[in-house]
Amino acid sequence: MAVKLSSLTFSKRIPRWVKLNASLSSLSCANLVEINNESDGNLLNSCEFESKVQFLMNKLHPESLIHVLDSTKDVNSSLKLFKWASLQKKFKHNAETYHRIILKLGMNGNIEEMEGFCKEMVKEKFPHFDEALLSLIYSFVKHHKLDEALRLLSCICYSHSKPSLNVFNALMGALVKAKKGFRDVLFVYKEMVKAGVIPNVETLNYLLETLFEADRVDVALNQYRRMNKKGCIPNSQTFEVLIGGLISRNLVDESLVILNELFDLGCDLDLSFYSHIIPQLCSVNQYEAGMRLVRRMRASNVTLDSRTYGVMIHVFCQNLCLDDAISLYKEMMDSGLTPPDNVYTEIVSGFCKSYKFGEAKKFLDDYDVYEVFPYNALLGVYCKSGDLVAAIDLFYEMFENNRTDILSWNMLIFCLCGKRQIKKAMEVICRMIVCSSVPNSDTYSALIIGNCKLDKLEEALLLFNQVQKNCLVLDSPSYVELVECLCQKGKVQEAAAIFCYMSGKNLSLQSTSFNMLIKGVCERGKISYAIQLLFLARASGTFYSSATYNTVMGGLSKYESADSLLVMLSQMIVDGCSPCEETYCTLIQSMSRANQTSHCACFLHVMLNQGLLPDSETIASLLSCLASHSQLHKILYALDKLMLSSDTLDSSKLNALITGLWKEGYKSEAGRFLDIMLERGWVPDTTTHRMVMGYVVKEVYDLGKCGKEQFRSQDEVSMILEDAFPDI
Repeated sequence: MAVKLSSLTFSKRIPRWVKLNASLSSLSCANLVEINNESDGNLLNSCEFESKVQFLMNKLHPESLIHVLDSTKDVNSSLKLFKWASLQKKFKHNAETYHRIILKLGMNGNIEEMEGFCKEMVKEKFPHFDEALLSLIYSFVKHHKLDEALRLLSCICYSHSKPSLNVFNALMGALVKAKKGFRDVLFVYKEMVKAGVIPNVETLNYLLETLFEADRVDVALNQYRRMNKKGCIPNSQTFEVLIGGLISRNLVDESLVILNELFDLGCDLDLSFYSHIIPQLCSVNQYEAGMRLVRRMRASNVTLDSRTYGVMIHVFCQNLCLDDAISLYKEMMDSGLTPPDNVYTEIVSGFCKSYKFGEAKKFLDDYDVYEVFPYNALLGVYCKSGDLVAAIDLFYEMFENNRTDILSWNMLIFCLCGKRQIKKAMEVICRMIVCSSVPNSDTYSALIIGNCKLDKLEEALLLFNQVQKNCLVLDSPSYVELVECLCQKGKVQEAAAIFCYMSGKNLSLQSTSFNMLIKGVCERGKISYAIQLLFLARASGTFYSSATYNTVMGGLSKYESADSLLVMLSQMIVDGCSPCEETYCTLIQSMSRANQTSHCACFLHVMLNQGLLPDSETIASLLSCLASHSQLHKILYALDKLMLSSDTLDSSKLNALITGLWKEGYKSEAGRFLDIMLERGWVPDTTTHRMVMGYVVKEVYDLGKCGKEQFRSQDEVSMILEDAFPDI
């Protein structure tokens, strides 16, 4: 917005916020050159600065100053020249000169100094200053200097000027487009209200949009309900903001309510509305509402763009509304629009999902589709369904019409290999090479799967060597098939080599296949190698579970490497694999063999606290180890829990437990377990019997000797034992 402003005399006083580096009483050119030399290096050099000052001294007036300011790129130099002119007695600034310096400062981002000049301009109140400031707002908005434009608006409102509605709308629109935030837009709107400027529908649309951006949905809807009271009728942009904002926040039901209100109002909708809202409705599976808009669009003689047609066709195909999809496709073609690349593929895929393969083929023929992708979509369905005859017929038709690519060849090869027709697949590969299509990783993957299915592992390995030689990567199914087949046939070393190569290419292996590999490696005693494979699996993203660690730990336990087991347990926990019953049993048995009684007792307690129970073999190893070191008393609490929740403590284990506790001096505890044994109807063994009998005899003797009880004969002792153990 260009504004021609008349000259105006104003006060020679220099604002206090303008910093000067020389005495204001000095008016000579020499002093200004000295000021320039003392300033920073961005200013003009002395000769150039002196030349500009000399030019102005000869004919100083607002037009010449504006000319010099326009030709001076450095803002600091422009500021110096502006201040120098202010000191000249016969010179009088006007709105145009202030306009130029404010524009330069604002464009350079010197907001504080710019605002100072604006306030001085307002304070002097020379003619047309408000027009100058308004033109600056337009300039700053045009160049995306929105912070500067906001400062200017503040100055204008401070001067009690009344900007036009267009000024407020231009600034609000720029703020909304730049997503500057709710606070800035609200500031402009408030200043508008203070100035008594009545908003129009464009203003309120900007306000609605920024409210949605700030997630103040309820406030936005309230503003929408009050639009009529403000004399504004909602338009196409209003409904685009409302419906689009609600859908993007998953408030689909609310958006449909607004959509119904739109239909009731009979609002004229533009192409922008249709292009944005129809795809959004389709994205939340509201294709019926989208189709309703399409019918309204047709009635209004509005033509959709190619993108919107494509989105609608996609949704109809996803929901298997193929008649509607074809209808839209015909309409798009009749409108002279070029279909998006994926439209044909979407329609063919829709037919295939409905098992209408013949109709998919007819569609391709009827519309003379030349793109390869739709044909590949149909070919892929034939191959996956195992219809080899249909796949071959379609492929050769594609080949004759030059509609094949490497994917087409590979799909046919994969289908042949899946049917174990390796010889036929090799013939197809030879023809593919003759047609200048180079076999890629998918080609080798298909052949490897085919050979694995025929147990031709040597041929599969030779093919894998070609994969390595060409630095290719197998797809996941062939990778899994090859590793598992090799492991099942005992070729663990070859399977491990394949895993190492593929891991180096950052391709992960299925956890079940990896567990099979680790098990095979451990069964051959290569425990260290198995641990290396674990680290390699972690680096390549191969998932493994507690079962994998149990396999490795089971192998370590055979070599009585108790310390290594503890290291593996730590790594297992770090990797997020929870120890299970098998883990603790392996640890307890290994620690028992290593005579590490503290670890044995600790792992038993942890195991029981987690609700896990050791098996009979583990309990036997544990009791034997602790008994030999007189440490059975350390697991008394655990044994009580074990007795309540398990039957793993049979009579032989209880005999050993009772005997061990008795020897350790825990006679009352031993007696308690003896009572449990008798309650279960089990007979103590000879060792337990002799020990208990000897103790009773000694106790009776001691009592008689002290005179505390009447002497009992040996026959009475025998009667006591017979009552306790009638079967002995």
